[in-house]
Amino acid sequence: MAGYTNFGRSYRLIAGPAGGSGFETTELHIAFSLEKTDLETSNTARVEMWNLNDEHKALLKAKNCAVALYAGYGSVMPLVFAGGVSFVSTCPDGTDKKTTIEVEDGLIATKDTYITLSYSGKVNSKTILDDIAAQMGVAVSYSYNAEFSDIPNGYSFVGLAKNALSIICNASNLTWSIQNGVLQIKKPGDVMSQEVFVLSEETGMIGFPQEITVTADDDSGKDVEGWDVEFLMNAAIGVDDYVYLKSKVVTGYFRVYSIEIEGDTDGSTWQCTARLLEVGK
Repeated sequence: MAGYTNFGRSYRLIAGPAGGSGFETTELHIAFSLEKTDLETSNTARVEMWNLNDEHKALLKAKNCAVALYAGYGSVMPLVFAGGVSFVSTCPDGTDKKTTIEVEDGLIATKDTYITLSYSGKVNSKTILDDIAAQMGVAVSYSYNAEFSDIPNGYSFVGLAKNALSIICNASNLTWSIQNGVLQIKKPGDVMSQEVFVLSEETGMIGFPQEITVTADDDSGKDVEGWDVEFLMNAAIGVDDYVYLKSKVVTGYFRVYSIEIEGDTDGSTWQCTARLLEVGK
């Protein structure tokens, strides 16, 4: 397995302003790091690229520039991250020039989108959530077991879309987050689907899972036990996915609470670290 970590690495980065021309690169030296959670705050990524030409640097600075990064091995390159560019800088790095960008998931949809909603009579929460997503211009995905309450006496709202999302999700005991530009809505502490990913030595797990304790962030006052597990680059596994962890120290089914992804095409790093909690936690 150790040799495989450095064999066949591949990536694809696409960038450009919405509705305009962009660029794609697969050959430059790049490094990236990011952490994803299912919180309402946006996920962010940091990408460094060496010796990017002036035309491409200008595109990164264009208004509403979007970036999508795919990475993996050979031709298997799942989407690692997608979002809007919020920061760009270029500086010397020895004889090279390094351009650093910060990318924020759902940057435009969550920060700049104001919406107007108005319903008379009884309206189901899912109808409102569908309309919010449409006005935000994002696709929406619901967990397999999400339930939606009715609002009996109509509903009106004018303001930031993210505030409306929180209000309507709270009414149905649901949570929302943006993952790679897709609005995900689910029950708190639950998984998005019943599809199960296996994490084991045979599927790329590195070393042994580390037992962790997460301090309670709600009114329950109960800390949550879980596991941190490292594995070879596999961006197909995302936040709130269902995982079967198989190792010598622990075996069982868990939810991906958060995930860190790091890669450097010219360095030693090309892996993921997932924090796993029991489903419902």
